[in-house]
Amino acid sequence: MAHRALSILIHSDTKVGKSTFGNTAPAPRLILDAEAAYRFLPGTKVFWDPMTQAPPEYDGAWETCVAIIRTYGHLIRAYEWLNSGRHPFVSVVIDSISEVQTKCKDDLANDGRMTIQLWGDLLSQMEKLIRGFRDLTEHPVRPLQAVVITSMTQMRDGKYRPYVQGQLQVKMPYFLDVIGYMYVDTVPNIDPTQPPHKMRRLLVVPHVQFEAGERVQGRLGEIVDNPTVPLMLDMVFGSETKEN
Repeated sequence: MAHRALSILIHSDTKVGKSTFGNTAPAPRLILDAEAAYRFLPGTKVFWDPMTQAPPEYDGAWETCVAIIRTYGHLIRAYEWLNSGRHPFVSVVIDSISEVQTKCKDDLANDGRMTIQLWGDLLSQMEKLIRGFRDLTEHPVRPLQAVVITSMTQMRDGKYRPYVQGQLQVKMPYFLDVIGYMYVDTVPNIDPTQPPHKMRRLLVVPHVQFEAGERVQGRLGEIVDNPTVPLMLDMVFGSETKEN
């Protein structure tokens, strides 16, 4: 039986809810936070420095472990711990890949000057990183249920696409199960006497204006309303209650 797991990349305009979506991933979850967004997320948190500590043990008293990604090296060390299988996490969130790539670029070129060779090194390192995190969903010892990667968005060639630099723009969307564009829509109220309300929506099929797509055989439909990671897992694999 296939492992119940998804790798998801979402992009959107600022302050639409990417970090909030990541925070819905099944607990205990690890948020690799390169943008300091954790401060505004609900839930009980613990903190972990992958450079100096082993991952915290899960005692049921917390939902989210936050690792502040100050340098690209912090992310690599966190991945090494995850790949070892010696951790309690069910889900991992990278928030955001746009900022992570900038940190990797800073490590490669301290003076900010990128040569052709350094651009090649950046692509190689980022490809390896994204594919490595994706493959944690099939880890032989401790497979993850969800790997969520958030990204800024950018208009490029007439379409809004995940914001990364160089050839990673082309290659990254091919690596993951679901690419979604998140937006806020105004929808009618069920009660016609009440005004319309705002709703987060996630576009997951190809669109002329927004990069999106999936390889889950259409099980998510075209748009996921009020998207959460558990909802998307249930839509793709069936509810855990039914499976049990």
